[in-house]
Amino acid sequence: MRRVQGARWSARAATAAAAAALLTSTAACGGPEAKGAGAGDSGGGSPTPSHARFVEDVPWSDGGRVGMYYAAGRGLMEQHQDTAGGPWSRPRLVYATEGDACQSITLKAFRDTVTAIANWGVYCADGEPPTESVAAVGTRNLATWDTRATEDFDGWEKAATVAGTDDLLFTRSSTEWLTRLRWSPTGGFGEVEDIRR
Repeated sequence: MRRVQGARWSARAATAAAAAALLTSTAACGGPEAKGAGAGDSGGGSPTPSHARFVEDVPWSDGGRVGMYYAAGRGLMEQHQDTAGGPWSRPRLVYATEGDACQSITLKAFRDTVTAIANWGVYCADGEPPTESVAAVGTRNLATWDTRATEDFDGWEKAATVAGTDDLLFTRSSTEWLTRLRWSPTGGFGEVEDIRR
């Protein structure tokens, strides 16, 4: 009985050692996650993903997609496809900050324009309110991003179109206040407005 049990333990130890060696060699060789965002096929081996792991991505103009993610120590990053199944653009830094990222990003597409809401703050990923909130609008096939940061603010809740115009409105409402920020194609972002309910 002892000999069988000893043989089982030896087999388990050998399997665990082989698994550890495989993981170590995969990490040393740089598996797919080790390559930078936007890396393509390097010519040998299996191709790597052509985009980062997005926090949020949405359909966009002409069947393409746009996605965003937080890059630690850098800020808010964006990549997009111009057409369905087409190549992904190189990662673009939309907003630079070294703040601690929150858990989510809100993206919304309005024809050729895309809005983004992103937040940062100490312990924000654990549920604390943000201390830095960004409203962003991408235009000109996402070649241009206009951003507006608001400090010590609980973050924008949504973005919507303004009826009869090409303007966009970022809002946050509470029981006492409606906070809003308007963006227009000609003038960019206006001032943050607090309207008492």
